Amino acid sequence: MNIVVVDDDRLVALSLKTILENTGHINVAAIGSCGQDAIDLYEQHRPEVMLMDIRMEGMTGLEAGEKILRAHPDAKLLYLTTFSDDEYIVKALTIGAKGYILKQDFEGIAPALEIVAGGQSVFGGQVMDKLPVLMKQKPEFDYSRYGISDKEREIIELVAQGLSNKEIAAKLYLSEGTVRNYLSVLLEKLDLRDRTQLAVFYYTEIKN
Repeated sequence: MNIVVVDDDRLVALSLKTILENTGHINVAAIGSCGQDAIDLYEQHRPEVMLMDIRMEGMTGLEAGEKILRAHPDAKLLYLTTFSDDEYIVKALTIGAKGYILKQDFEGIAPALEIVAGGQSVFGGQVMDKLPVLMKQKPEFDYSRYGISDKEREIIELVAQGLSNKEIAAKLYLSEGTVRNYLSVLLEKLDLRDRTQLAVFYYTEIKN
């Protein structure tokens, strides 16, 4: 697996390179130290996963990630940071990052990279624990504003619970193809990129 590491602490970046390459199946193609480096190195190497810090001089990792994903919607970004700030978590999920884990969980970094490379999303336990905090009290969400049907509403809730298309299909007595079609329509209606963003939208905009 080829990855790029971006962290403004060179010692941390070099330590990550050593640790990850010692696994035998992860190659760190390049190291960067700022948001602009992230953009340039992604264009140059097109890594399977970009492992990136958030707080950096100049352009932040979140700003860089947003630019990368705008140009390359399929890019897989995994944020590795010492900060579990609510604002950072929401922003990372909103722009379409595939993961957000804390540097303190050193042993979990390589497995997280594998999960993200495989197309899944991964968020550290401390990050997941913060989701209830992010479910701020709001007026009841107006589904009709987006033309969302009762069935689509059920699908949103099941996606937010982490169910796969196959599991949703079984639960709602639909085919997987029908579920995929529903999801495509929902993402278009809500102007979202993928099911991860749909789940975040549910917890931050819908769930009270």
